[in-house]
Amino acid sequence: MCASPSALPYDDRDGFIWMNGKMIPWRDAKTHVLTHGLHYGGSVFEGERVYDGQIFKLTEHSERLIFSGKCLDMDVPFSAKELNDASYEVIKANNITNGYVRPLAYRGAEQMGVSAKGTKVHVAIACWEWPKYFFPKAGDAAGLALRTASWRRPDPKTMPTQAKACGVYMIGTLAKHEAENNGYDDALMLDFRGRVAESSGANLFAIRDGVIYTPIADCFLNGITRQTVMKLARDMGYTVEETVIMPEDMKTFEEVFLTGTAAEIAPVSKIDTDITYTIGPVTTRLKEAYSDLVRQKAKAA
Repeated sequence: MCASPSALPYDDRDGFIWMNGKMIPWRDAKTHVLTHGLHYGGSVFEGERVYDGQIFKLTEHSERLIFSGKCLDMDVPFSAKELNDASYEVIKANNITNGYVRPLAYRGAEQMGVSAKGTKVHVAIACWEWPKYFFPKAGDAAGLALRTASWRRPDPKTMPTQAKACGVYMIGTLAKHEAENNGYDDALMLDFRGRVAESSGANLFAIRDGVIYTPIADCFLNGITRQTVMKLARDMGYTVEETVIMPEDMKTFEEVFLTGTAAEIAPVSKIDTDITYTIGPVTTRLKEAYSDLVRQKAKAA
């Protein structure tokens, strides 16, 4: 699961959202039903974590939002610095010290049809308290149970897979629903070639004999947390290899974990009905080191 069952609806909360350069009351941050981005998927977003009042890797996220927009032929009308400044305005306005920030850029309602040349690009930034992304059905100490999805990550010639585009996540939603409907926490997704790719919305790492392996991110998002964890692991003395991983290879690993800004480092304990893992020493050490890293960055800021 990805959110506490007791969470308030996201359209009916107290607080403030930054929208097109202005801070407005949360409930007033609305778009029209004929917004182009809603009908044709012309929207990109980011997910960012706030630790002790500091947004981790903020500039990288702001720059990626702009990059993702360009991948969709959308010019985000704010610079990375302006997005950074607005993000801090938002967490201050909502009194968020530890939580989650969600910037969104989307095409407006000025035009309807496949073409969007006449639309305006709108930008909104919201934030809220969100201590955890995954809530494993078997409990926090058990790790995640993944189910191999029938849906696959697409060929990059068919979709802008390196953009954090909202439409790309439709496949992840379908895969996650499929997993949850069968009693699992999340999906293990293969790519269009049948190789292991990632989960429904987080990157995957696997460990064998102290070496850390991760699929080559050539048809799914090369996550900022993925890159951070790879560098962190190498700095700690681990060998990290980006390589082709086939589904049958998953039986040969001793530990598996997922990474993402929201997920952080999330251990995996099971894949389908026949593969199990322990939450081993490498995962545990990396999880602790990542937690230290984000807090140290916050203290240094």
